Amino acid sequence: MKTLYLLVPLAPLAGAVLAGFFGSILGRAGAHTITSIGVAVSFILSVIIFQDVQAGHVFNGTVYTWMESGGLKLEVGFLIDQLTVLMMMVVSFVSLMVHIYTIGYMAHDEDNWPADSKAGTNSYQRFFSYISLFTFSMLMLVMSNNFVQLFFGWEAVGLVSYLLIGFWSVRPTAIYANLKAFLVNRVGDFGFLLGIGLIAAYAGSLDYAQVFAKRNELAAITEAVTGWPLITAVCICLFIGAMGKSAQFPLHVWLPDSMEGPTPISALIHAATMVTAGIFMVSRMSPLFELSDTALSFVIVIGAITTLFMALIAIVQTDVKRVVAYSTLSQLGYMTMALGASAYSVAIFHLMTHAFFKAVLFLGAGSVIIAMHHEQDMRKMGGLRKYMPITYATMLIGAIANAGLPPFAGFFSKDSIIEAVHFAQVPGAGFAYVCALAAVFVGGLYSFRLIFFTFHGKERFRDAAHDAHGHDVHHDAHDDHGHHGPVEPHESPRVVTVPLILLAIPAIASGWLISTILYGNWFGGSITIAAAHKGMATMAHEFHGIFGMMAHGVTTLPFWLAISGAATAWYLYIVRPDLPAVIKAKSGVLAIILEEKYGFDRFNDWFFAGGTRLLGRGLWKAGDQFLIDGVMVNGSAGAVGWISSLVRLFQTGRIYQYAFGMIFGVFALLTLWISRA
Repeated sequence: MKTLYLLVPLAPLAGAVLAGFFGSILGRAGAHTITSIGVAVSFILSVIIFQDVQAGHVFNGTVYTWMESGGLKLEVGFLIDQLTVLMMMVVSFVSLMVHIYTIGYMAHDEDNWPADSKAGTNSYQRFFSYISLFTFSMLMLVMSNNFVQLFFGWEAVGLVSYLLIGFWSVRPTAIYANLKAFLVNRVGDFGFLLGIGLIAAYAGSLDYAQVFAKRNELAAITEAVTGWPLITAVCICLFIGAMGKSAQFPLHVWLPDSMEGPTPISALIHAATMVTAGIFMVSRMSPLFELSDTALSFVIVIGAITTLFMALIAIVQTDVKRVVAYSTLSQLGYMTMALGASAYSVAIFHLMTHAFFKAVLFLGAGSVIIAMHHEQDMRKMGGLRKYMPITYATMLIGAIANAGLPPFAGFFSKDSIIEAVHFAQVPGAGFAYVCALAAVFVGGLYSFRLIFFTFHGKERFRDAAHDAHGHDVHHDAHDDHGHHGPVEPHESPRVVTVPLILLAIPAIASGWLISTILYGNWFGGSITIAAAHKGMATMAHEFHGIFGMMAHGVTTLPFWLAISGAATAWYLYIVRPDLPAVIKAKSGVLAIILEEKYGFDRFNDWFFAGGTRLLGRGLWKAGDQFLIDGVMVNGSAGAVGWISSLVRLFQTGRIYQYAFGMIFGVFALLTLWISRA
C-alpha cells in the first residue's frame, strides 16, 4: 500500500510539473487534461485507501529520512488513519471539481493580459500547474506523520496561494492582495515555528507518535522564559499558526482581499484546502491541546469573535464573492469554537460539509460573474433566476446549507457545534455560545440576502450606472475583464454547471453521515479527548438518529434564529427593497464600522505599512545617508584628507626645517630623560 500512498500526492505533482515546464508543448487542452487526470487519480486512490482504512489497516511509517542530527530525525513519512483519509477525499474531490470548472472559467483568460504582456504567455497552462501544485502541497500536509513534513506542506500551500491570489499580476490590487496574504501568514507561521521548536527542544523528536507518547511529561514542565506550563505555550504557539492559515481574528484580514484571484482559487483556497489546514492541525494535535484548558479557552474565544463579527461584515458587502468570503470566515470561526470545546470530530465534520456547500457558493458566484460579463457588484444584478436556473438551484442549496437549515448538510454540523459549545466547560464557553447563537441569525440573513439580491427582484443589470436605489455605485473590478455596455445573462456552459451539480449533492447529503462520523467511533485513535471533557459523550447520549435530530432541531432556538434571518432577508430585499437604504442611513456609525471592517485594514495600513515606510525612511536618512555615506565613506575620506593636510606641514622638502625638527626632537627626549631621572 505504500506505493499507493506515494501516488496520492505525486500524481498532482507530476501534472503540475508537466503543465508548468512543458505547457507550451502540451497546449491548453494538454495542460488541463494532464493536471485533471493527476487529481482524479489522487481522488480514486484516496477512495481505495479509505476502504482499506475502514478494514482496519492504519499506516504510520517513514518514506524517506532526509537528515539526522543529534538524535533528531528529519523525515518524510505518512500517517494514514481515519482523520487523514477523510481529509484526503475531501481535498482531492473538491480540487477535481475546481479543475474541471476552471476549464470553462479560464477559457478566455487572455482577456486579462495586455497584448504585449509576457506574463500572459501560457497563463492558462501556468494556472493549471499552480492549482495542481496546491493540491500536492495540501495532501502532503494532511498525510504527514511528523512536524517537518507538516511544516513543509504548511509553507508550500502558503507559497502557492501567494502565486494564485496574484495570478493576474498586471493588476496592482492583485499584487497588494497576495503580498498581504503572504505577510499576514508569516505572522502566524512565526508562532507555529516557535511551537515546533519547543516540541523539538523538550520532546527530542518531531515524530507525532513519539511526541504524543511524551505528552504527560511535557505537561509537567514549566517553560523557563514565560513561566507558563510548557504544554500551554506549545499549544498557543501552534494555534497562532492556525490563526494565520485559517484566518481567525485578528489575522483574518488577508482572506477577503484574496478575492482578487480568479474565482476557482477562491473555491479551492477557501472551501476545502488552505483555510482548513489550521482546523486539521489542531485536531491532529488533540492529544496536546487536551492537556491545557487555558489553550482551549483561548481557542474557543478567538473562534467566537471570528464567528459573529465576520458574519456581521457579510451583511453589508455588495461584492458577490466577498459576501461568500466573509461567510467563510464566520464558518471557520464555528469550526474553531468546536476545537475549543474539545469537539474535534465535530470541527472536522463541519469542515467536510462546509467544503461542499462553500465550494458550491464560490463556484456559483463565478458562474454568475461569467454570465454578467465579469461584473461582481450585486447592486447591478437581480432577476437572474430565470436566466440561470442551474446556477440558481445549486446556489440556493449552498445558501440553505450555509444557513444551517435541515435537511441540508450544514444543519447537522452547525447544530452539533452549537451543542458542543453549550456543553463545553472551559472558560469563555458561555461567551462563545451567545456569539454562536447570534451568528446563526446573521448567517441566515446574509445567506438569503445573497440569493434574493442576486437572483430575485428587479433586473438591475439593465441599468449599469445606478443601483436599485438610484445611487451611483463603485465597482472594485476584481474580476473585471473590461466588458461594458448592456448585459444579457445566460446560463454557464456544462463544464461549469456539472461541477456545481456534483458538489451540490454532498452539500445536501453529507450531513446525513453524522451517525457514523460523530457517534460511530469513526476517528478511532486519531483524535484524543480527555475524560474531564464530557461534551461529546453527553451529545452522543442525547443523539437519536438524523430524523430525531431534525425533529428536535425544529423546536430549538438555532433553527428559528436561522429562519428569522432568512425571513428578514426576504422582507428587506423582496417585499421592501427600499428599506436597506433607510436602515443604513439610520444606523449611522454602526454601518460605517461594518463597511470599514472594524478599521483593521486602515489600522494595518497606517501602523504596519506606514510604520514600515517611516522606519525605512529613518534608516535611509540616519543609516544610509548619515552613518554609511556620511560617517563611514565620506567621513573616512575626510579624515584621511585632514591627516594628510597636517602631515603636509612637516613634509616640505626644506633641509633647514628637517634639521630644526631633529634638534627639537633631541631636546624633547633629553627633557623627558632628565625629568624621569
